Amino acid sequence: MVIKKYLLIAAGILCLLLGVVGIFLPLLPTTPFFLMAAACFFRSSDHLYAWLLNHKFLGKRIKYYRVYKAITLRSKLFSIALLWLTIGYSVFFIVKVMWLKIILLLIAAGVSMHLLSFRTLTREMIDEIESKKTGAIL
Repeated sequence: MVIKKYLLIAAGILCLLLGVVGIFLPLLPTTPFFLMAAACFFRSSDHLYAWLLNHKFLGKRIKYYRVYKAITLRSKLFSIALLWLTIGYSVFFIVKVMWLKIILLLIAAGVSMHLLSFRTLTREMIDEIESKKTGAIL
């Protein structure tokens, strides 16, 4: 059981690092890695799990997603804008092969549709979480 605990902690740290890298690389997802880190920490370390859920930048987003499977409109728009800016730059200025340009544009379209498929977090949802009505779920 001790080995399992340390493997889960290591996996959680790796997922956390990949999530942070994903903030800056548009094709690397952030939310799934942060959720995986939370799941690993939940099963291995109360201290790391509490730290992650109470983190200034990451904690609220993880709570929002775990409770409502929703992300903020700002996060959606920022993610999609950054995705299209970086892929657009690559398509128009870096990549020379037409089939690769098409693949990149299809990936951008698919990721955009995926991001838009998430529910948009409302003020009421945030207020409910902040008032600790859903604290038992976390």
